[in-house]
Amino acid sequence: MPPSNHPSAIHNSVVKTEDTLLAYLLKSLNNQSRKSIKNYLKHGAVAVNGVSTTQFDQALKPGDAVSVGGAKAVSAKNALAKARVEIVYEDASLVVINKPPGLLSMATESCETDTAYFRLNEFLKQRTPSRPERIFIVHRLDQETSGLLLFAKTEAVKRSLQDNWESVGKIYQAVVEGSPEPPKGTVRSHLTESKSLKMFSGEKTRYSKEAITHYRLVQSRGPYALLEITLETGRKNQIRVHMADLGHPIVGDDKYGAKTNPARRLALHALRIVFEHPLTKKRMDFSVPLPPVLASLVGLHAKSVNAAPSTPVKH
Repeated sequence: MPPSNHPSAIHNSVVKTEDTLLAYLLKSLNNQSRKSIKNYLKHGAVAVNGVSTTQFDQALKPGDAVSVGGAKAVSAKNALAKARVEIVYEDASLVVINKPPGLLSMATESCETDTAYFRLNEFLKQRTPSRPERIFIVHRLDQETSGLLLFAKTEAVKRSLQDNWESVGKIYQAVVEGSPEPPKGTVRSHLTESKSLKMFSGEKTRYSKEAITHYRLVQSRGPYALLEITLETGRKNQIRVHMADLGHPIVGDDKYGAKTNPARRLALHALRIVFEHPLTKKRMDFSVPLPPVLASLVGLHAKSVNAAPSTPVKH
């Protein structure tokens, strides 16, 4: 539960001597109980240099900025958790989340607030209301696709990532109907969007975009197979169209020809993303495991599905 005895205003301070976070907060918030301060940490309401942390023994050095967001930040963090949005990584430039199936990446005409963008943006604003942060959408996942979604904290970082998007390593896993032959290969086509907003492969035109998808069989059982999919391009519905082109549509994807839906969701998961940090130039490599409901379709336990696959990625 959120702490009941919360500060009415945000707490901001600058560290003057080396310390650990919990010890520093106990001294800085001397009107708060130890239990309340631990709750702020637990619920992600504490930020060091603008980055949320739950690590009570995090080392602090002189000049570090520490802020406590209070009840609104706790409430926003709880809203994230309720929506099953997990922050995988955050720094001053980027936020990487694990998006659940069923949640839109960004607003549509019919839905403006029940989105990963809105929920994450609200959390960041409430965490430090005196210095509100905002996020920028770098890419998106289909509503029923789970996995890694990347946001930028500045427009410059967003542009840098998008301008170099083809060099970003993007690996997905999908459970498909049947098992492809050969078990490893590449699908290339030119994708065009129809008037009904459905993508299809066809001849090259001035409206089409080339799409390249590599796939590898990981496991098959009965009517289903688990594929590891690496993208060279990032076109709308690219994986869904190319799996249908193979004759093995993604389970649950009735839009592109699937006949079955045992998991009651699209069986597509953004497993791994690898890129060069726009500012630090450091190699960033994140992965989240295939959800258990999808792993079970091919007889795997979630822990046995490798979240850092053997397929080499760029960088």
